[in-house]
Amino acid sequence: MIDVSIIIVNWNTKHFIQECLTSIYEQAGHVNYEIVVVDNASTDGSAAMLKTKFTKVALIENDENRGFAAANNQGMAIATGRYVLLLNSDTLVLDQAIAKTVSFADNNPKAAIVGCRVLNPDRTLQPTCFMFPSVLNMLLSSSYLYKLLPNSKFFGRERMTWWGRNDVREVDVVTGCFMLVRRAAIEQVGMMDERFFMYGEETDWCYRFKKAGWKILFTPHAKIVHIGGQSSARNSTCTPVQLRLSILKFIRKHSGKLTHIVASFLTTLFFIVRVPVWLFISVFAPGRRMESVLKIRGYVTGITKVIFC
Repeated sequence: MIDVSIIIVNWNTKHFIQECLTSIYEQAGHVNYEIVVVDNASTDGSAAMLKTKFTKVALIENDENRGFAAANNQGMAIATGRYVLLLNSDTLVLDQAIAKTVSFADNNPKAAIVGCRVLNPDRTLQPTCFMFPSVLNMLLSSSYLYKLLPNSKFFGRERMTWWGRNDVREVDVVTGCFMLVRRAAIEQVGMMDERFFMYGEETDWCYRFKKAGWKILFTPHAKIVHIGGQSSARNSTCTPVQLRLSILKFIRKHSGKLTHIVASFLTTLFFIVRVPVWLFISVFAPGRRMESVLKIRGYVTGITKVIFC
């Protein structure tokens, strides 16, 4: 029996996915696993490299970028494991992390999803896990006061900045770079909502699992390195815009009409106040003029989408 089906979505991360797969083979631990890579129409030779160097990997090649949720659903459709592990291509598995997480999940049968401790490349903590979106959390996040007061349980509530990720804890959302998901829970709740192209899909999934009575757990006993944002970095200008729009989409799906109206106003305000800032930067920092133009264009696009979508 396969214990865990490891699903990796790749989009132009040839070097990183090669290192990721190598780390799995070296550090997965004593579990039976299979690996499924879903390539979202990469143009960097990723698919050819995988066929040559990793012949045991099941490869699904898309002819277009279908997004994170849809690609993971493709992988889950052919997965045979008791668990499914969604793993980012820019991660490195450390010290039998996969085996440790599977063991933890076996000992916690009410857990639909288990996340682990995530580190930056320099081995400092990368804070993962966060609360579900709400109007209050949107306000606090937009203020950036959590950066000035990271130890505050109020201002840091959305990102849980006050928590050192050093104990087992039930959380709202586990970050999608490493999500061990129980097959029985998937069969009950269903797969990811493909309307979330990038960002928000794991939040929506965790919310649906919780509503169905499952737990979302974090364990610090397994560790990985997450380099972070290697696919989204190619479109970094749109990242904050896409993230805010995904949060708004989540609220529209799961909250009342009034809450969605307030959230839409806050999202629009978030975009509007940043346009003059980047106009100022474009005038007084000529070296960042191109960046400013792209930022302004992204925020204006975000405003348009909130108003007309």
